[in-house]
Amino acid sequence: MTTGFGFPFRIATSGTIRPAGGEDAELRGKIVQVLFTAPGERVNEPEFGCGLSNLVFDPNNTILAAAVEFTAGQALSRWLGDEIAVADVNVSAHEETLTAEVAYLRRRDSARQTLRIKFK
Repeated sequence: MTTGFGFPFRIATSGTIRPAGGEDAELRGKIVQVLFTAPGERVNEPEFGCGLSNLVFDPNNTILAAAVEFTAGQALSRWLGDEIAVADVNVSAHEETLTAEVAYLRRRDSARQTLRIKFK
């Protein structure tokens, strides 16, 4: 049984809360939550997340990119391992932009998906 509601969410005409965009969008929303939630931010799950938003002011270089790849891959496997299998996390640093691309397989149907996030 699932508790809570999907992210991103919308309020349906019936007044119920539903994930916006269906199951794919709900899964992508969960991935974004893991990536951007900083450990310690959730009271009942203090270890949840990997805190990519905390890296905004860190130097943008290959060392940061490698650290993000490792941290994001570990966090996604830990927190969403029942729903996805992380195939690859690639992070590239170019000037002031850090791009993280997460390739994963949905466990329910083995469909390969990719999510790309850019930080400036």
